[in-house]
Amino acid sequence: MLKDKTSEGKIKGDAVIWSVFFFLCIISIIEVFSASSHLSFKSGDYLAPVLYHCLLLAVGVVVMICTMNIPCRYFKLVTPLALFASVLMLVIVFFVGETTNGSQRWLDIFGIQFQPSEIAKGTMVLATAQILSARQTPAGADKRAFKEILLLCVLIVPLILVENLSTAVLLCTVIFLMMFIGKVPKVQLGRLLGVVALSIAVLVTAVMAFGHDNGGADEAKPGQVMVQQAEQEDENMVEKVFHRFDTWKSRIDKFLSSDYVAPEDLDLNGKDSQTSHANIAIASSNLIGRGPGNSVERDFLSQAFSDFIYAIIVEEMGIFGAAFVCMLYVVLLFRTATIANRCANTFPALLIMGFAMLLVVQAMFNMAVAVGLVPVTGQPLPLISKGGTSTIINCAYIGVILSVSYSAKKKDEADGPVQAEAA
Repeated sequence: MLKDKTSEGKIKGDAVIWSVFFFLCIISIIEVFSASSHLSFKSGDYLAPVLYHCLLLAVGVVVMICTMNIPCRYFKLVTPLALFASVLMLVIVFFVGETTNGSQRWLDIFGIQFQPSEIAKGTMVLATAQILSARQTPAGADKRAFKEILLLCVLIVPLILVENLSTAVLLCTVIFLMMFIGKVPKVQLGRLLGVVALSIAVLVTAVMAFGHDNGGADEAKPGQVMVQQAEQEDENMVEKVFHRFDTWKSRIDKFLSSDYVAPEDLDLNGKDSQTSHANIAIASSNLIGRGPGNSVERDFLSQAFSDFIYAIIVEEMGIFGAAFVCMLYVVLLFRTATIANRCANTFPALLIMGFAMLLVVQAMFNMAVAVGLVPVTGQPLPLISKGGTSTIINCAYIGVILSVSYSAKKKDEADGPVQAEAA
């Protein structure tokens, strides 16, 4: 009988996942230290931003280790509580959330600021994996699984969509991929794609018809962080729901524009400064880059340590370094798929695939924005960008994958037929 060597050796969990996590953390520390010049200038302490980031990573590692030591069968127990908490927090943030960079998506509890949408993403993956595993039949997922997952999406996704379109799209993409992997009938998936395509067409039409491209006036200026309590009782509810249309239209117009812009005409200080400086950072790199810590554009990109950190990675580490970072996420996905394929039961397999796809799809979004393939989305690069609670939550995802890699029953260890309900 084959045995999992990674669970018997000194390292608990899969060694490849550990290695990928280690490399991502090292790259994160180096690049955040380099890309935080804007924060260092404001604080007057060049070590403060990276030390804070290292502290968050240390907390994330502790959370990852704690999560890793939880047997995978116990993850099911938190699903009802997590669903209730996610819906409650998403409703609360809609009414009394704090606004940052023009988006009301933050909650502040005991001085700790976080986005409920980050928790809701993991909760949706957890619930989807549980539904798909419970509804598995020899021929694939029962038709009821699709309806139950769709009901969950209708309950949670619109609450995220109002303030964070890119996160809602990311979540829906991952849930769809999970249903495909979970063998939901292709007829149902095909119909869903049709409805989604129609909904996107309607949404884009509404944005282009009712949104106003004010040249970025509704968005915060680069580097400007606005924090305010949304407690204005006389605020019009329609405006509260649809005020993001202007931002979305501005981004769509900017992305679809085919006008040639000469280098001397680049908007380096206005509404397009982020994109312009990211393009310059990438264009000025070569095969080996400028070298760690030698970025020039970090001083002009206010979000160099977050949304546009991949542009700084390309500038400093060159094409080879950028490809290496991309490869780490690919390895994470394929190694997780290998672990999932060895699982005797469907729940842990679908759970870790969902979390791996959350990380990898978000990384692809971030990289695509940095190189100009898609409109600006505001999604950070998982486990590399400077973050808050999102960094800790991403570490928890890795912890779940490591837990399943050594605690889940393997196919060659199963004594009988696979039970879909078992963990």
